[in-house]
Amino acid sequence: MGEFLTRADGMLKGLSPASFAMVMATGIVSIATELLGYGLIAKTLFAINIVLFTILWILTILRVVRHRTAMLADLTNHRLSFGFLTIVAATCVLGSQVILVAGHFEPAVVLLGAGVVFWVLLTYAIFTILTIKENKPSLVEGINGGWLVAVVATQSVAVLTALLAQHWEQPVRLYANFFALSMWLWGGMLYIWIISLIFYRYMFFRFSPADLSPPYWINMGAMAISTTAGSLLILNSAESADAPFLNSLRAFLEGFTVFYWATGTWWIPIIAILAVWRYGYRRLPFEYDPLYWGAVFPLGMYAVATNRMAEAMDLHFLDGLPEVFLVAALTAWLATFIGMLRSIARQLRTPVVDPIATEDQVEDG
Repeated sequence: MGEFLTRADGMLKGLSPASFAMVMATGIVSIATELLGYGLIAKTLFAINIVLFTILWILTILRVVRHRTAMLADLTNHRLSFGFLTIVAATCVLGSQVILVAGHFEPAVVLLGAGVVFWVLLTYAIFTILTIKENKPSLVEGINGGWLVAVVATQSVAVLTALLAQHWEQPVRLYANFFALSMWLWGGMLYIWIISLIFYRYMFFRFSPADLSPPYWINMGAMAISTTAGSLLILNSAESADAPFLNSLRAFLEGFTVFYWATGTWWIPIIAILAVWRYGYRRLPFEYDPLYWGAVFPLGMYAVATNRMAEAMDLHFLDGLPEVFLVAALTAWLATFIGMLRSIARQLRTPVVDPIATEDQVEDG
């Protein structure tokens, strides 16, 4: 029993800052299945997501208590720190699930409030820490697709706010739509900044298979959730009395929503080709990594984004695409979930190595 607890504590210490990506992924796949008419699957995933969200918060609190130093090290790491923003995105995606899958609004308001608080605290903490730290990595070593979780977190707040605005009375509805619009615009500006650095890193520095980590799928996912937020704002602009500024910006909203969708669509083939290069041509082993949830989320998000955009702009010739990406998202979710369970079981069975005993064996040898 003591050895089991030691293994579990070691896993807790190494808990990925991006662990909440599994809640993001499960939540968005659930929403996609609900929107496309597969209610039973959606509700099953919703129940699973509540369990995952609860477990991850318990583990996060335990990590703060027992391994604060390791957690702070992650927070100051250029490659890892943005993973903490999955907390924001997971909270808001779960809030969207509560509305769209469960049909409740009061819990979603609480989740939005929590999401906004986490967004403010984590966004400004991470950007400030990475700005003022003295020892910084090079661009090659410091940046990856995981930085775009900052965009996903911002847009997840916009999406949940826009959904809740549809159910609030005036003047709260007006304020909520303005806040959602502001977050949508800021998320788009942040994407332009970050993707410019990522694209520069792609084109002008050596790129190895190990560099193509799963978070690079968020290149597309960040645009997909931006499309979803824009589509909801278009839907909310239908009644000019509810949000006159949205109605006056409708052409702008439609243009940028299609712009985001087209950009996200462009990323799909190139990332797929690079994935084949990584696993097929260069033969990197396909083993479970918590970051793989960052590849599941964009697939489900693209299905939701296309469905929402087609609804908001009457682009129903796109109706076949969400079904295709939903199948891909469900397959990826199931494979990743099974891989996670097998990885946990394997780690719990792995013998604990006593570093002192190992050093003694080396000296005796």
